[in-house]
Amino acid sequence: MEISASLVKDLREKTGAGMMDCKKALVETAGNFEKAIEFLRKKGMASAANKAGRATKEGVVTCLIHGEGNIGVLLEVNCETDFVARTEQFKKFVAELIGHILKNKPDGVEALLAQTTSAGKTVQVTLQETIATLGENMSIRRFERFEAASDGKGVVTSYIHGEGKVGVLLDLAVASPSAAHGEAFRVFAKDLTMHIAAAAPRWSTAAEVPADILSKEREIAAAQIQNSGKPMKPEFMEKAVEGRVRKLLEELCLMTQPFVKDPSKTIEQLIKETDKAVGGGLAVRRFARFVLGEGVKEAAEGNA
Repeated sequence: MEISASLVKDLREKTGAGMMDCKKALVETAGNFEKAIEFLRKKGMASAANKAGRATKEGVVTCLIHGEGNIGVLLEVNCETDFVARTEQFKKFVAELIGHILKNKPDGVEALLAQTTSAGKTVQVTLQETIATLGENMSIRRFERFEAASDGKGVVTSYIHGEGKVGVLLDLAVASPSAAHGEAFRVFAKDLTMHIAAAAPRWSTAAEVPADILSKEREIAAAQIQNSGKPMKPEFMEKAVEGRVRKLLEELCLMTQPFVKDPSKTIEQLIKETDKAVGGGLAVRRFARFVLGEGVKEAAEGNA
């Protein structure tokens, strides 16, 4: 089959592998993008983490925090060009949309599109009208809406990096409402959201990693060892595979990541230290991290 240059380019940006290796991977996998990534990883030509950061779509990642951190929304809206993303009409649409999400609690993008706005139109119709006015395709990509613990023992906070290129929403618990608004807690929350933006954890702990992903990572690690050309006894192979998977999970799980501001301690250690300062009960309930255009391919143009 014919493999387009743009697909090869996307794979190279995603994996950091060479152009010819990317083309070969796509040929071997009949153009299946995800299987091509797996093919390259098994050959030791790509890492598990996304090396590429360049977005294939423009738009914005933005957030809205209600009150003193009772509710928070993280939203990504895409458009075709940075020029449109900077227009007042695009910004107005995004601002009204995120306010609607905060108030109306839609369960996913499809449900959001069907909801009626305060202007008496559905979100879908409002989106289509904005597209017609701006003359450029747009899409509501994704959102997360977090509510803090109802007893006041916690707060939802956020961080936006690079004028809407990366966004983080974080839901934290703490022992008392007063501690949730104290200086030590505030500094910790800010540091942790910035860490998540920079270090890109996928899960909080290894216990949250789905079994199918663990199985796939073991398969990839075994293939990497076999392709290294070094013979290894089965019992040593198993240990080597588990060692590689454990190292990968340490990199991808928040609690085991080195703190970006002080790599001598992990996030888990940072939480334990801060827990004493805030009077106990400090815990990460959940987090979300969006990168503008992440995973959106050129072939997906037209989704609105």
